Amino acid sequence: MRISLYEPQQARALADLFHRAVHGIDPAVYNRHQQEAWAPTPPDYEFWQRRLDAKKPWLAIDAQRIAGFIELDRDGHIDCLYVDPGYQRRGVAALLYAHLEVSAREQRIGRLYVEASLIARPFFERQGFRVLCRNEVRRSGQGLVNFAMEKML
Repeated sequence: MRISLYEPQQARALADLFHRAVHGIDPAVYNRHQQEAWAPTPPDYEFWQRRLDAKKPWLAIDAQRIAGFIELDRDGHIDCLYVDPGYQRRGVAALLYAHLEVSAREQRIGRLYVEASLIARPFFERQGFRVLCRNEVRRSGQGLVNFAMEKML
């Protein structure tokens, strides 16, 4: 597995990965209505192209297949960390996060922060983040719980 920087022709594949990851969540955690509010079907590929062109995420690549991606904003915000369902529980998120943290330290970013979903919270806690508060975000009439978390570098 290797880490590479996003290229514009990969936008559609990342939008599809995001959609698969969200819709692959156990419906006991986020039900189908919540999943659809979070990641509408079909993905808005134009939106994702613009977003990813601006964010320029890092990708985990396994034999030419995108296994996951992560984004770091200049202020230390981790906006997205998603792993393809076929690669979950195989260290992809940890590999991506480790790369992000090295880059953040090189950029002298002193604080990382994220709004972690119910399923992402334990991962970020293992990376040393602490919960600041619980949030409920409304999307398309659905309530989605997440947690504001931070880590000082």
